[in-house]
Amino acid sequence: MSKYLLDKLKIKKFRREIEPNEILMDALSLKKEKEIGITGKKLEVPISQGIFRGVWLGILILFSVFFGRTFQLQIIEGKTLSEQSEKNQFVVKAVGAERGVIYDKNFNQLIYNKPSFNFICDGKIAMENIDHETLLKLETSLKEYKGCKIENNTVREYFSGPLFSHLIGYLRQTGQSSGLEQYYDEILAPKTGELRIKRDAIGNPMSEEIVSMPESGNSLILWLDSGLQEKIANSLEETINRVGANGGAAIAMDPKTGGILALTSLPSFDNNLFSQGLTEDEWNALQGDRSNPLFNRVVSGRYLTGSIIKPLIALAALQEKIISPEKELYCGGSINIPNPWDPDIFTIKKDWDIHGWSDMKKAIAESCNVYFYTIGGGYQDQKGLGPTKIKEYLDIFGWSSLTGIDLPEEAQGFIPDKEWKKKEFGQSWWDGDTYNLAIGQGFLLISPLEVITSLAAVANGGKLIQPQIVRQIVDSSKNIIKEFETKLIRENFIDPDNLQIVREGMRQAVTGQNSPHASGVILNSLPVAAALKTGTAEIGAGFRHNWVTVFAPYDDPQIILTVLIEKVDGDQVVALPLAREILDWYFSTPRGVDNNVR
Repeated sequence: MSKYLLDKLKIKKFRREIEPNEILMDALSLKKEKEIGITGKKLEVPISQGIFRGVWLGILILFSVFFGRTFQLQIIEGKTLSEQSEKNQFVVKAVGAERGVIYDKNFNQLIYNKPSFNFICDGKIAMENIDHETLLKLETSLKEYKGCKIENNTVREYFSGPLFSHLIGYLRQTGQSSGLEQYYDEILAPKTGELRIKRDAIGNPMSEEIVSMPESGNSLILWLDSGLQEKIANSLEETINRVGANGGAAIAMDPKTGGILALTSLPSFDNNLFSQGLTEDEWNALQGDRSNPLFNRVVSGRYLTGSIIKPLIALAALQEKIISPEKELYCGGSINIPNPWDPDIFTIKKDWDIHGWSDMKKAIAESCNVYFYTIGGGYQDQKGLGPTKIKEYLDIFGWSSLTGIDLPEEAQGFIPDKEWKKKEFGQSWWDGDTYNLAIGQGFLLISPLEVITSLAAVANGGKLIQPQIVRQIVDSSKNIIKEFETKLIRENFIDPDNLQIVREGMRQAVTGQNSPHASGVILNSLPVAAALKTGTAEIGAGFRHNWVTVFAPYDDPQIILTVLIEKVDGDQVVALPLAREILDWYFSTPRGVDNNVR
């Protein structure tokens, strides 16, 4: 064959050429297979048992894994996965409602709910109460902040913040609170509603369903007269600043109901700082202020009372029949207490003036120390109450008990006794301790709230009533849900005739009748008849706490007022003229004349 013909017969397979002689050999081989009868048959090699078992084992393992996973998903985790699927399909969104507000007795609103916005990142507040300009900037660039969102909110806005701060308190976004905001939190708090949103597979909302409706919090109607509160706060602040006092407290009450008409503690603070965002510098300034503006002196303060105690000592002496109201004792300016081990040595207990012969009414009117030293601790031939009986009667008037007022952090008064002194100082109780206790000196510590509550029982004829700030709870439409009834702590524990003697002594302090040194004659100029008791408690270094408690009108008391000026330098009389200014305003204005809530 020519070379051309050989080239034409070449077949390319897997890059290898088949030669003509190989074709010839294949043809001869095929012919031979036909001759022996094996054309088209294949050579079979049997599979080994090991391979066969391995294949079936693999199939069994795969089947077991599949079945186990199916069992886990359908039986073991079926309920959980179903719930998760349901959750992925539905989103429950909280629907907020507004917190209840607070009104004074004349429905003047003292709290408002103000719209606010917070910037939240990873569940934490990054910025609160964002201003409008910052809000717009954040909204336009929100996608740049991963895990962050802007949340609608409301904050409390307090009308004339410092004026009512110790009474109303504050509510922070962190949940911290004080005052009425804290005490009545469950009443004021709204009930959050729920909105269920159904979504498709890619998260787009398909439908909405209201699961529960939101409910606004209920609101409070107070006994508070906001006009009186403002008058007291302004006058008290002016007096404190003028005399350089440390601080002050004033509280006014309806002696028939226990309703609190005003409650002021100074220095004060702006509760809006707490509700709308308090900076670290502002917080440090409040904490570092030595005048302690966050401290509610009316409810939490405890002080020496001075002569404010004397009406109660007089009532105890009358009840125990250790002296008749007509008996006169000579008040010569001091008493001399002999030393029990050396009768030649005397302790002199002084009076603030020489009052001469004094019966009980005159002793109350002129605040005669010698008279009360004598009926308290005994002197010469006159028997005294003694410390145990004094403590017993002060306890009856609530001086060592919580009053139960509807405010948090009320302090409990302290009345010393023999056991306490022995334990505290390792010393016995001396007659001098009893004399001190009888005029409100020594170790006694009582709050202004306890003072006014006890003396209100004298004003109203013998009923110790629990002080109450909130009069009514109303819904968002001002429908009355609850009205607080007057709570009587105790009554009929003092003879009415004895109460009348003490009341007349307190009235005589104003009229000056038969009492040339009467302590409260400047109140004779009031539009109504009043009765009072003053007090000056010596606290050392020439400083004194100035007290006064007044009730009026005398025959039918509508108001009782207690004023404390804390740490007054020297013998300045400052609480009494302040009380006159307040009550003159109160009984000279339409607001003051009408004491009933419409």
